[in-house]
Amino acid sequence: MLTKKTAAGIGIGGFIVAFGVYFLLGGIVFHTHQVNETVGIGKNDVFQFYAEKHFNETLGVTGSSFHVKLKSPVDGLQVDHDFTNQVNFTWVSLANGQHTINITNTGDSILKVVGKLNATTNSFELMSHLTVVISGIIIIGISAAFSIRKPRGF
Repeated sequence: MLTKKTAAGIGIGGFIVAFGVYFLLGGIVFHTHQVNETVGIGKNDVFQFYAEKHFNETLGVTGSSFHVKLKSPVDGLQVDHDFTNQVNFTWVSLANGQHTINITNTGDSILKVVGKLNATTNSFELMSHLTVVISGIIIIGISAAFSIRKPRGF
């Protein structure tokens, strides 16, 4: 027979494990972000994402004039230029890492930014989700021990 503390601990631990597994599984697969944004006059927009090696990325910007600063890991695509009318970027990630794209509207019309960015979660985020799962399992184990033999003081 389970005591109230045991049942509560198993329920809480089960909830924590389910919560951790949900986000762990969601973080393992890569995500495709369909970009369809506008940037107002004098404003800027920043895209930061972590991508694996060999992921394909595309981005197009249309407007009167704008500045694009794009950094990809290692010796990948590096851009820091002013453009007018339209520019399209298509690149393949050469290494795992953080990609940063900063688009600044320097013209007198609204910018249209469209593209497809493939991203994954950082490995540190995966480890944090795994830590939550392990914590839930430990809570379940400690709670199950209460129904076997009550420790002193409980």
